[in-house]
Amino acid sequence: MSFISYLINGISLGSIYAIIALGYTMVYGIAKMLNFAHGDIIMVGGYTVFITVSGMGLPPVVGILLAVVVCTILGVTVERVAYRPLRSASPLAVLITAIGVSYLLQNIALLAFGANTKSFTSVVSVPAIKLADGALTISGETLVTIIACIVIMVCLLTFINKSKPGQAMLAVSEDRDAATLMGINVNGTIGMTFAIGSALAAIAGVLLCSAYPSLTPYTGAMPGIKAFVAAVFGGIGSIPGAFLGGILLGIIENLAKAYISSQLADAIVFSVLIIVLLVKPTGIMGRKISEKV
Repeated sequence: MSFISYLINGISLGSIYAIIALGYTMVYGIAKMLNFAHGDIIMVGGYTVFITVSGMGLPPVVGILLAVVVCTILGVTVERVAYRPLRSASPLAVLITAIGVSYLLQNIALLAFGANTKSFTSVVSVPAIKLADGALTISGETLVTIIACIVIMVCLLTFINKSKPGQAMLAVSEDRDAATLMGINVNGTIGMTFAIGSALAAIAGVLLCSAYPSLTPYTGAMPGIKAFVAAVFGGIGSIPGAFLGGILLGIIENLAKAYISSQLADAIVFSVLIIVLLVKPTGIMGRKISEKV
């Protein structure tokens, strides 16, 4: 039963990575930029829930909704202030700006909350499930995380493929200039993409801190990097790829910790990514894009 337990916990961890990776892959797929401040928006969502629930004593639902609102506004603001003026700049300039925004958010959190670890109270009230006469226990956080990830992916796919704003996102992703000629508000579409990605980051932050109940200004840094790895692993720009990459990454990491070494787990994760990219540079579900010259 231990292997099944490790596997389920890996899927749960991978679901968190997948939710974060969905935000990465949407922003890259549509705006063609890597938002490395995405992981720190996770941290902002965690602190919002912590202040709302533990500090103010409000119900967890209110804390989660407020976290989504705060992170959405933050994501749109970051895009408007930091990224939009660099829309025509080199990718390196955008990358450096993203790293700068990441450090800015971390240092603001350090000034506001200090470097001490906060004890996060789980907002999940779903009871654990015991299987095989109690030999296997699945926590409520695990169940909620896996279900939330699946629902989010299905909703995103439906939204992008069936709705007008989703079709506008696809058009901007294919050709920004042609989308403008068709009357699509490119700035508004990219801003909406950042809003959706940041809202997903808030949900991921709540699930992450509920499953691993601690909170620091650096809480979102490593999960953000691993989620980016998951997005590349699955094929950045592909929503099913981000989902698959996140799940596989979580399973690999958890099994590596259980059967090889907890110290080497991160190295194993990144090594697997390198091997996959050597075999298939576009990722598992990525597609090669030919450019006409």
